[in-house]
Amino acid sequence: MRQLTIGNVKIGKGCPLVLIAGPCVIESQKQCLQSAKRIKEIAQEAGIPFIFKSSFDKANRLSLDSYRGPGIKKGLEILYRVKEELKLPLLSDIHCRQEIAAAAEVLDIIQIPALLSRQTDLVVEAARTGKVINLKKGQFLAPWDILPIIKKIEATGNKKILITERGVSFGYNNLVADLRSLKIMGDFGYPVIFDATHSVQLPGGRGKSSGGQREFVSGLSRAAVAFGCQGLFLEVHSDPDKALCDGPNMISLKELKNLLRQTRKIEEAL
Repeated sequence: MRQLTIGNVKIGKGCPLVLIAGPCVIESQKQCLQSAKRIKEIAQEAGIPFIFKSSFDKANRLSLDSYRGPGIKKGLEILYRVKEELKLPLLSDIHCRQEIAAAAEVLDIIQIPALLSRQTDLVVEAARTGKVINLKKGQFLAPWDILPIIKKIEATGNKKILITERGVSFGYNNLVADLRSLKIMGDFGYPVIFDATHSVQLPGGRGKSSGGQREFVSGLSRAAVAFGCQGLFLEVHSDPDKALCDGPNMISLKELKNLLRQTRKIEEAL
C-alpha cells in the first residue's frame, strides 16, 4: 500500500490513523475557523494527525431550498484562511470541471463526491491537477467497482489517491456499512478511509432532506479502526441539531473527543 504525504500528515500502511474532519458545509468564516481550531486541539490531545474538511458548495442537495454554502469564491477564501492561520491540510469537494482549477490553488486534497464517482471527465480533470484525490465510493457501487475508477486517475500519471467508504444503498432511504469493503479496496494499493458519519445517513429520510442515525457513528468508527482502515472521515459540528446541512448524521465536538480517545486505544492495541 502506498504512503501519501499531505502537508505534515502521512497516511498509509504503517502510518498512524488519520482524522479527516470538519462541518459538512461552511456556515460562516467564524464557524469554520472555530471548528477547525477546536478539532485540531482535540486531535492533538489524542495524538492523531488531522486534515480539515468542509464544503464551499453542496451542489447535490435533494431540495432547491437546502442550504448549499457560501459558494466557491468566498468558500475558498475562508478555507485558505484556515490553512494559513492553523497550518492545516485542507480537503473539500468539487462538483463540476469549472471548479477544479480554483480549488486546486487552495486545497491539498480534491474530493470526488460519491454521487459523481463515475463521472469520467470530472475524475480525470481533477486527477490532472496532480493533487491528492479522495475518491468517495458511490452508494450504488460494490467495492470492486472502484478499481476501474482508480485506473482513470492513474491514467493521468497521478497515483496520489485515497479511497473512502461511505456506506452502500440498502433499500429506500437507508445505507449500510459493509466493512469487508475496507479490505477489498485496500488491496488495490491505496489508503482507505472510513466515512462514519455519511454511513449512518438516511438519504431523503426527511422528505426534503436527509436524516441520520448519529448514535451509530462511534460504534462503526471503532469497528472500522479495528478492521484496519487508514483514516476516519467524520463530520463534526458544535451543535449538530442546529447545523444547516446534514445535522442528523454529524457528531458533536464532545463526542469526537471521546471517540478519538477510544480509537487511539484500539490502534495501540493493534
